[in-house]
Amino acid sequence: MRLKPAFRKTWDFLWHNDSIWSWLANVIIAFILIRFLVYPLLGLLFATQFPIVAVISESMEHGLHNQQICGERMSDFKESFNSFWLHCGEWYERRGITPGEFKKFSFKNGFNKGDIILIRGTPPAKLKIGDVIIFQGDKPQPIIHRIVNRWEEEGKYYFQTKGDHNQDSIAGPWGETKITEERVLGKGLARIPYLGWIKIVFVEAVSPLGWSVD
Repeated sequence: MRLKPAFRKTWDFLWHNDSIWSWLANVIIAFILIRFLVYPLLGLLFATQFPIVAVISESMEHGLHNQQICGERMSDFKESFNSFWLHCGEWYERRGITPGEFKKFSFKNGFNKGDIILIRGTPPAKLKIGDVIIFQGDKPQPIIHRIVNRWEEEGKYYFQTKGDHNQDSIAGPWGETKITEERVLGKGLARIPYLGWIKIVFVEAVSPLGWSVD
């Protein structure tokens, strides 16, 4: 049969050929498998349409960006929890969140642009202050920030979040001062450092890493 030689030829091209065309074919196949098989399976497993996200902004970092953190401009900053709290802690303390409580939060040291975050779908009633959630804002890419307040109105849950690096919560009807439970897409579980730079550096259309978040 002619199928066997054709299969062997294709196999050799994909796995033994060192040409640029073989490399491109492998990238395309990897993208198709991950985007349309692995990613949906992970979505079913973690009960969310966004099981893996690549962070594309600095809004959760605990270090300087453009010589600023939490709205303060400085030239020298030693990255540590104590330094973070010195410059950012007053905002949380005014809302009843102590440094001891913050240290018990998930991602207590934030995370960085270029990181990958694993997401799990979580019922709104089980989300608590300190959790990091991914939610829909006014842009195509979702936002991933920390819950700083939660309350219930007429049987529905609402949340306020803030990026650890940001000076304040994002205001506006699609901001983060009153996030409806329908806008919440999941809760952050774990961080994989640096892997998201693949998503950032390479062309969006061929990236296998799922969605990006601010």
